Amino acid sequence: MKQILIVQCFVGFCLMPAPNVQAQKTLTKDDYKRAVGFLWQNVNNKKAFNVSVRPNWFSDSTGFWYLNQTKEAKMFMKVSFSKLKSEVLFDHPRLAAALTDFLNEEIKADNLPFNSVETAGKDHLKFKIKEKGYDLDLKTYQLTRKKEDEMTMNLDESKSPDGKWIVYAEYYNLFLKSVESGEVRPLSTGGKKNFEYGSYYGWSDIMEGESGERPRHFQVNWSPDSKWLQTFICDLRYPQKMYLLDWSVDTLYRARLLSYYRGSPGDTTMVYMIPVVYDVEHGREINTHLPRTTHTNPVSFIWSKNSGELFAEYFERGYQNYHVVKIDLKTEKREPLLHEKSRTNIDNFDCWPVEAKGKLLYTSEKSGWRQLYTLDMKDHTVTSIAPGEYYVDDVRSLDKKAGVVYFSASGREAGRNPYYQHLYRASLDKKDVSLLTPENAHHEVEFSPDGQYFFDNLSTAQLPTQSVLRDAKTGKIVLEVSRANVRDLTALKWSPPETFIAKARDGKTEIYGAMWKPTNFDASKKYPVIDQSYTGPHTQMFPRNFQRVLSVNNQPLAELGFIVITVDGMGTAGRSKAFHDASYKKMGLNLTDHVLAIKQLGERFPWIDTDRVGIFGHSAGGYDAGHAVLQFPDFYKVAVASSGDHDHRMEKDWWPEMYMGWPVDSAYHNQSNITMAGNLKGKLLLVHGALDENVNPSATFKLAEALVKADKEFDMLILPSQHHGYVGKYGEYFTKKRWNYFVEHLLGAKPIWDFNFD
Repeated sequence: MKQILIVQCFVGFCLMPAPNVQAQKTLTKDDYKRAVGFLWQNVNNKKAFNVSVRPNWFSDSTGFWYLNQTKEAKMFMKVSFSKLKSEVLFDHPRLAAALTDFLNEEIKADNLPFNSVETAGKDHLKFKIKEKGYDLDLKTYQLTRKKEDEMTMNLDESKSPDGKWIVYAEYYNLFLKSVESGEVRPLSTGGKKNFEYGSYYGWSDIMEGESGERPRHFQVNWSPDSKWLQTFICDLRYPQKMYLLDWSVDTLYRARLLSYYRGSPGDTTMVYMIPVVYDVEHGREINTHLPRTTHTNPVSFIWSKNSGELFAEYFERGYQNYHVVKIDLKTEKREPLLHEKSRTNIDNFDCWPVEAKGKLLYTSEKSGWRQLYTLDMKDHTVTSIAPGEYYVDDVRSLDKKAGVVYFSASGREAGRNPYYQHLYRASLDKKDVSLLTPENAHHEVEFSPDGQYFFDNLSTAQLPTQSVLRDAKTGKIVLEVSRANVRDLTALKWSPPETFIAKARDGKTEIYGAMWKPTNFDASKKYPVIDQSYTGPHTQMFPRNFQRVLSVNNQPLAELGFIVITVDGMGTAGRSKAFHDASYKKMGLNLTDHVLAIKQLGERFPWIDTDRVGIFGHSAGGYDAGHAVLQFPDFYKVAVASSGDHDHRMEKDWWPEMYMGWPVDSAYHNQSNITMAGNLKGKLLLVHGALDENVNPSATFKLAEALVKADKEFDMLILPSQHHGYVGKYGEYFTKKRWNYFVEHLLGAKPIWDFNFD
């Protein structure tokens, strides 16, 4: 692996000297054509093949099917566990001929017009073409057009697992109907509009106008033995709304007013979810002694294997206290099992009851690292599973009967990149841990339904994907399924990004990043740097797998004459608790390490021009991009901020309260881009979708207002019909604007608009 270690450390910031005056670079349509050619849509299965293979497991656990992509053909393949070899799933020429006759249009065997199939027994396949369903008899290759259901399924009802009961919602209450007798009796009587039993609030429940109807929702959770029923009351009596104006309807000449409920940090007028549980036989509501919570963080339930018992887990507001309790529904008694506390926040908590062993498996960062623990549910003793200074990413499979857990973790193997995930097998009873994926790479794994095998896509930023099937007990590779083919990319003089290590703001912590160079790179020249940023503390940017190297679309921008980088400074996820906590209530400082890393790159490489630094990002990255030119106006010269949450007080309640704290205090004000608008010196392009119900465009408008008041020149683009992401032609339009904004203002070249993305 090619990796660059940077040992220089800067502990302070200084004003950058004025940029060197350079001759204006000339770009041609060929430069833009080359850039377009490296877009993911023009690379995936066109210049790079089998970069990420996905298994589709057969429901009977006998094997799986997958797509094999080559330059010549797209083939549906299968692997049977009994044979452990790849074979074609069906006769492609024969199906193509059948489809040609059936559809009266030419269908090619090497490029069938669908990418997914559903196996129906051994002798039938189902698939869709242009949203129409078809059934294929694999014995005769006869095709049948699937008929649409004549009866519309009632989405406001649910049948019990034993088939004896139907629960449904009507007039905001729940009713229980006997399948055998047809007798109906009410479960609830207190429901009314905006206080609705068996309902929930969806993230994108858009209503037309001020008093429009929200989409109907119905959700209940039956116990496995059909004797108990859990659901929620959705309490919509108090919340405030956010608003959008839809200017995109061609037949309307006035904007449509759209509204939706969304709590902001510190709000007390929220959409509340009130948990309720019913004794089905007696129609009795059980007092669970559980709190009401907000719709962004409702109580989670797991049914016990014992009838009439369930586990519940929930946060207190502020995400500093987390509870797991066990409830006996027959006695209405609640037993506290676990109470996690943190002076900062509790992020990514998970738990799994393992009742066969009398244990609760859970994750905690109380040691300073996200680790696995078991709680004995009788005496409440706690045992650490495979302790160490590394990060447990997820439990991938759990054999409750045997008491064996399979988990992915990063940073456990000495001398390896701390973002590479490996798979481990551990016992809940003994401290024995086995590494199942020993290769020095990132491993993305998926288990077969029976847990006997797992599929592994292993790769790095430099190592193309190898897809293999492995034995779950030993990790032994039992079949190599495919290897990514990138010969057409390397023929274009493309090489993967170089990964680097820099020193963080504390002068000792190593932070990781990657940089993309143009294929016509010339070490005798100086290149401007563009920082692709997303310091949102719940994730990280490092391209740990090969697919991300290509799909993140940094190579196209590099082709226009830039060095494009990503870096994960302190405060981002996936490493120690201390590393993560660096951003708690201090998200506005997350770019500090980016500045340091770029300066260190400039010291190491003479072809990096630290006088010309730009930045772009989307959503939380949009906040970063806006913040960069306001917090470091003498370092970052050009920024493109799309769909940015420029003031966390105007965001959804969950994300800021998790990472900026609750109650809302002066930290929110001090780290707002809006309050820093007067600092702008460079070029800033603000972009937002007018229909963005995730990050409401109001913060972008408010930042624009503050910039105007501060007499600061800036640019803004509003995409009237777009939501949080920009799709189709709108995505292409935004890409042109972003590329050309950097070409003109950072590279100092004349942009070209007249090019296409084919």
